[in-house]
Amino acid sequence: MTHPNDVAVGIVGLGGIGSHHATKLAERGATLVGGMDVDADARGRFHEEFGVPAYEDEAALYDACDAVLVTTPNRFHEEYATSALEAGLDVLLEKPLAHTLESAERIAEAARAAEGFCMVGFNNRFAEPVQVVKHYQDEGRFGETTHVEANYVRRRGVPGRGSWFTSADVAGGGALIDIGVHAIDLALYFLDHPEVVEVSGKTRSEFGGRDDYAYVHMWGDDAGPEGFDVDDSASAFIRAEDGSTVSLEAAWATNRPETDEFVVRGTEAGATFDRGSGDLTVHESGVGGGHHLTDATVETREGDAHAAEQETFLEAAAAGEAPGINTVEEGLRVQRVIDAIYRSSEIGAAVRLD
Repeated sequence: MTHPNDVAVGIVGLGGIGSHHATKLAERGATLVGGMDVDADARGRFHEEFGVPAYEDEAALYDACDAVLVTTPNRFHEEYATSALEAGLDVLLEKPLAHTLESAERIAEAARAAEGFCMVGFNNRFAEPVQVVKHYQDEGRFGETTHVEANYVRRRGVPGRGSWFTSADVAGGGALIDIGVHAIDLALYFLDHPEVVEVSGKTRSEFGGRDDYAYVHMWGDDAGPEGFDVDDSASAFIRAEDGSTVSLEAAWATNRPETDEFVVRGTEAGATFDRGSGDLTVHESGVGGGHHLTDATVETREGDAHAAEQETFLEAAAAGEAPGINTVEEGLRVQRVIDAIYRSSEIGAAVRLD
């Protein structure tokens, strides 16, 4: 069997998270053979930093690869993921699956027909506290998990207005599809990805379009309100066929303290996981020796979720078998929820998915 580090890997989309992935690959000694980007400056920086070829055309990169990481803006996920799958490559596709549900469905169709596999980049699943929660759930410590409170809220964190993140045409949405997608995926992961039957949601654009948007830090250059036509917050309630539910709060900007807490509620125990700090607390109760409540702090190693995600991807590529985690079908389920939240907000009523 091929060693994971011997899998020839390329990256499509060389700015931002693409460069971050390249750094992680280099740190673990993986075989990074090149990158591709339509931007000449991005190609130049990538070649200078990593010492491998940077191509303008994806076909030249695919010829050198066994597997690719697709980290382009959302609108271009379909183009490069499907072409890589058609070329027989394994694909790690950054979240979300696509900028629209229709595009996501076409990616899923291509993945079903492909020789290789497509894995979706929901890296938070690989955080060590998350894996501890899943272990406790699997061994029955929580009983039946019935509800997850999913929060990914920044007080001020609108990306640079005028970047692709704040363009509905390129990103497909704003805070919901950028960071809310992580919260939805992690909540459904804690619930073992049940069949979602109803979604009620509201998206808002209250800050990014203001001349007087007050902030301390902003990622990227700020073009002002004319560079912003997406949502900057979303609230939603998600109901599954098995009766489990999710309450969601996602925001780039709000007038409240930021929070990254996920509260997992079960019939026998629960947990609070802070995605930002990595803190994990397990909540239990009992009657032995007297009625009592227990809040236990769980300390884990400081893991690297992106590195662990890459390792899973490369191990699967080396073995020639699709990983059983972060599947395209799970990514498609998350995309359907995102689409339903936007539709629910538009019509002002709950949307049925069954």
